[in-house]
Amino acid sequence: MKVHVNGALVAEEDAVIPVTDHGLTVGDGLFETMKVVDGVAFAVGRHLARLRRTAAGLGLDVPSDDALRDAIATTIATNDPGVGRVRLTITGGSGPPGTLRGAGRSTVLVVCSARADVAPAAAVVSVPWPRNERGALSGLKTTSYAENVIALAHAHEHGADEAIFANTAGNLCEGTGTNVFVVIGDRLVTPPLAAGCLAGVTRELLLEVAYGLVEIDVPMDAFATADEAFLTSSTRDVQSIASIDGRALATVAGPLTVAARESLLALQSRTFDP
Repeated sequence: MKVHVNGALVAEEDAVIPVTDHGLTVGDGLFETMKVVDGVAFAVGRHLARLRRTAAGLGLDVPSDDALRDAIATTIATNDPGVGRVRLTITGGSGPPGTLRGAGRSTVLVVCSARADVAPAAAVVSVPWPRNERGALSGLKTTSYAENVIALAHAHEHGADEAIFANTAGNLCEGTGTNVFVVIGDRLVTPPLAAGCLAGVTRELLLEVAYGLVEIDVPMDAFATADEAFLTSSTRDVQSIASIDGRALATVAGPLTVAARESLLALQSRTFDP
């Protein structure tokens, strides 16, 4: 496997970054993960737009879109066939000990991998640690993922596939790597960005193509008693939820879940860069 490190393609085992890189020492960085279809990263433009929003929130300089597109495409082409996903990571680069960022250039990494199999439906559990929807990193896709690591481990320990966070107001927020959609009554809803969730690319696309989908705050008790719900992410598309905190949902892969999935697949069949 070849990886892109600051403009150079090198074997994975030969890739080197400084031990003083702030991505390692303080988690100062951002990333985007994209699905790869037929050798092309899907929705690159949307991912790069979100990357720039995260970079602005972090005060982090990043290369031009053209440079990043080229790095992504070249890395995929070098490793194709068999590439199913590609991750672009940008860190604050080498810096002094502590949180003060250095004056050098950012570190840019592009890594490809096979796409993992995604089960048709997932078991989810809520976790006791809330997302802070008013925090400095709220809604940003940063490399500071320790909370997600802990939450996902908690989910696995309880026999689930994904962990679900509430926010400090007690409303549904997001999963560790997913956005959450719920059917309430006969409406398909998802939490607004003000709830503290990540502005997922798949979430954004569904808001444009899924008929009747609306953004509203969802109390956790309404989520816990939902009859139909699903998860989304760039590498899983639409995945039904089978159970919440051990309670089996009445409808798995129900009509609104199926309609959302079909709308997304239809979009993907029309364009690689919506």
